[in-house]
Amino acid sequence: MMRPLLILLMLLGSASIAQAQSSPAGESPAPARAYHLLREDDDWSFLADPAQRQDFWDPIKYIRLRPGRNDWFLSIGGEAREIWEQIGNDNWGQQPFMNGYFNERYMLYCDVHYGSHVRTFVELKSGLNSYRNGGPRPIDEKKLDFQTAFLEVGTGKERNWIKFRVGRHEMEYGSGRLIDVREGPNVRLSFDGFRVKSRIGPWHIDAFAVRPDLDKPGFFDNAPNHAVGFWGVYGVRPLAESITLDAYYLGLDRKTAAFNRGVGHEVRHSLGARLSRPVAQTKPGWDFDYEALWQFGSFGSANIRAWTAASEAGYRFTTVPLKPRFSAKADISSGDDPRTNTLGTFNALFPKGNYFGVIATAGPGPVNFIDAHPHVETALPHDVTVSVDCIFQWRESLRDGVYSVPGFLIIPAGKSNARFVGHRPGVEARWQANRHLWFQGDYGIFYAGKFVKESQSGRNLNYWALWAGYKF
Repeated sequence: MMRPLLILLMLLGSASIAQAQSSPAGESPAPARAYHLLREDDDWSFLADPAQRQDFWDPIKYIRLRPGRNDWFLSIGGEAREIWEQIGNDNWGQQPFMNGYFNERYMLYCDVHYGSHVRTFVELKSGLNSYRNGGPRPIDEKKLDFQTAFLEVGTGKERNWIKFRVGRHEMEYGSGRLIDVREGPNVRLSFDGFRVKSRIGPWHIDAFAVRPDLDKPGFFDNAPNHAVGFWGVYGVRPLAESITLDAYYLGLDRKTAAFNRGVGHEVRHSLGARLSRPVAQTKPGWDFDYEALWQFGSFGSANIRAWTAASEAGYRFTTVPLKPRFSAKADISSGDDPRTNTLGTFNALFPKGNYFGVIATAGPGPVNFIDAHPHVETALPHDVTVSVDCIFQWRESLRDGVYSVPGFLIIPAGKSNARFVGHRPGVEARWQANRHLWFQGDYGIFYAGKFVKESQSGRNLNYWALWAGYKF
C-alpha cells in the first residue's frame, strides 16, 4: 500500500522545510510551484533549468527522459492527509450519537510527457477509515485504486490547441458548485470516459462524455456507474477588468433517481452561465461570483423544470492589519410541487460540500433551499487565516423535502408546513506552515429550525475536525 511509502517521503521532505522556505531577500516563490487542486494542472517544466531547482523535491519533479529534449520528462508528486472528524446527532438526531473517526488519505502521481503532443497521467489513491460507528461510507474508505489514469494526445501549446483524453479523470469547473472533485471527504470523486480540452481564441472549451466512478472499499475494484451518464460542454473566457465568463451545457441520465415525489428514470439538461472576479490580492477591491442555471428534461412520465441562482459579493481590505475580507452569499434553488406533472426539484449534480459551510458531509445540501450566508475572513501573521460564517436556510417549496449534499432525500415533506430549516454558524482556522505542510481546524453547529423539529426529533447537529496535510 501507499501509506508507508508516502509517510517515508513526507518525513524525508520535512527535513527540507527550512530550505524550501528560504530564498534570497526580496524574492518570492515562483507561481509555477503552486500545488493545484487537480494535480494534473501542475507544471514543472521550468525545472529543466537546473538553476531553478531550490526545493528538496525538485529532483523528482522534473526527470529528463531524452537527452537534449526538455519536453520529454517525468514528474512525481503526491500528498498525505490525516483528519479526525466528530459529528454529533447526524441528520439532527436520526442517528443520535457522537460519531468520531479517523480518516487517512494518501495519493501519489506520475506525469509523463512524451514531447509536446503525448502525455500520460496516473494518480493512485488510498483512503483509510478507523473507528467510525456503522463502518466506513463510500466517501470514507478506498484501500487502493486509480484516482486518475488517462492518455492525452494533442497539438501542443500553440495559441489555438486541442487535446484528447481517454481514461479516468478528475473534473472541477467554476466554483465547484455543480462539478467538483469532492475534496472535503476522504475519497475524491473521479469519472471514466472521454474528454476534449481546447483553446479557441479567448475561449477555453472542454467537452466530455463520462460516467461517475463507483468507489468500492477494496483494491483496484472501482468501476464506472453504468446507471449514470454525464456529458457536457463547458467554456471559459476572460472579459475586461479581471472578470471571467463561464457558459455551459450539462446533461445527466440516471436510470434510478429518487426525489420526494418518488423514484424514476431521470434525463436532465442544464444550461447556465457564471460571471466572477477573483478576491483582491494587492489592492483593496471588490470580488463577486454570480451564477444562474435552468434545467429541463424528463422524470418518468413527468417533465422537469428546475432552476437555481447563486450570488456572492465580497470586499477585501489589503492595506489594513489582518487584511479582512467581508462577503455575503445568497442562493436559491427550486423545489417540487408533487400535485403537478412537472418535477421542480433542482439537481446539484456533483457539487462540493463546503461551498455551504464547514459541515461538508452532514446536514442539508443545495437542493430546494434558500440561504443567506455572511462570511468574514482574516489573515494573521505566520500564514494563519481565520474565517467565521453563518448560514441561514429555508425551503424554497413547502411541498418538497430537505436533501443532503449529494442529493439524497433526508427529511421528506408532509409533517410540517414550516419553511425555516435552521442556521449554522461555523469557524475555520488554517496554518500554511510552509509550501508543503498545513494544519486546519473546523467547528460548526447546525441549529435545527421549525421544519426539522416538527418533522422528527430535531436535535442540533454539531461538527468539528482537525486536519493535517503534506503535499509534494
